[in-house]
Amino acid sequence: MSNSFGQLFRISTFGESHGRGIGVVIDGCPAGVTIDENFIQKELTRRKPGQSKITTQRREDDEFEILSGTFEGKSTGTPIALFIPNTNARSKDYSHIADKYRPSHADFTYDAKYGIRDYRGGGRSSARETAARVAAGAIAKTMLSTLGVEIYAYVSSVGDIHAPAYTELDLSRIEENIIRCPHPDTAERMIERIEEVRKSRDTIGGVVTGVIKNCPPGWGEPVFNKLHAALGHAMLGINAVKGFEYGSGFAGTEMRGSEHNDSFHMDGDRVRTDTNYSGGVQGGISNGEDIYFRVAFKPVATIMKDQESVNSSGEAATISGKGRHDPCVVPRAVPIVEAMAALVLADHYLLNKSSKL
Repeated sequence: MSNSFGQLFRISTFGESHGRGIGVVIDGCPAGVTIDENFIQKELTRRKPGQSKITTQRREDDEFEILSGTFEGKSTGTPIALFIPNTNARSKDYSHIADKYRPSHADFTYDAKYGIRDYRGGGRSSARETAARVAAGAIAKTMLSTLGVEIYAYVSSVGDIHAPAYTELDLSRIEENIIRCPHPDTAERMIERIEEVRKSRDTIGGVVTGVIKNCPPGWGEPVFNKLHAALGHAMLGINAVKGFEYGSGFAGTEMRGSEHNDSFHMDGDRVRTDTNYSGGVQGGISNGEDIYFRVAFKPVATIMKDQESVNSSGEAATISGKGRHDPCVVPRAVPIVEAMAALVLADHYLLNKSSKL
């Protein structure tokens, strides 16, 4: 179960960072969905390593193969399997930590849980696994696009550098720079900060903001599978994520109810709200307004400086930073956040269809 996500639109991922490859099986995708291989590849390219000077220099083309579940460019309703081979793994870069626990990685906890771990790039705990989610998310995005649902994510902060609120931005400009921030002046400052941190052999964290437009009202479950809870579950399952908030989030705690309540009005035959502190979700169910949320990513745990730790025998050890790693994960996290949001919405679309005659 820990390798699967979703109820009706369900994915299971497999593979490791330095194994033969990674992949995903999508079960529950309705028949007749267009499987646009060019779009899937485009999404994978947005996430792949080695795409700019501020990302890891591991070179993976992330070309994929569809093994089942499609015919003549359409889904058949049977499980869709995709495989992405690893072509540029350098396992020798990790031989020095075969018996050592890297600070803030999953090395110790995997050993504690399983009694065995793949130390090559973190194995299953590596962010390499997220390529499989992006491939599945591309199919979910295609299905949702037929309903008019649009999903965006962008880098809204790096360290203490913040972009304006999404309502002040042109989201069509997200891909215009390597940091994926649609505010050019802020993007330039973010890139400079990451370069500065990289040259000091360190890393830095940031925030990715997600925005979902045109989600119809009525999606989501009212108790244990609330739409915002499902989004939170999805985002907190992404590597390096330390926090999730939607709508007004923690800032809403500083407001009074009279300020925070989203009053209703009629816009033609549609119920709308004057404000959107609710973040497009009320009672766990979408209300038709923009759904917006923020995902906090910690600084990448692998740094190019020596760190003190212990080995699997409990002896003191020094960890020396080696290999190819991101100085800041957020530029490559943008398509991952979009993909996980798409998987949640695809699942809740199908759940909503099954909830009434």
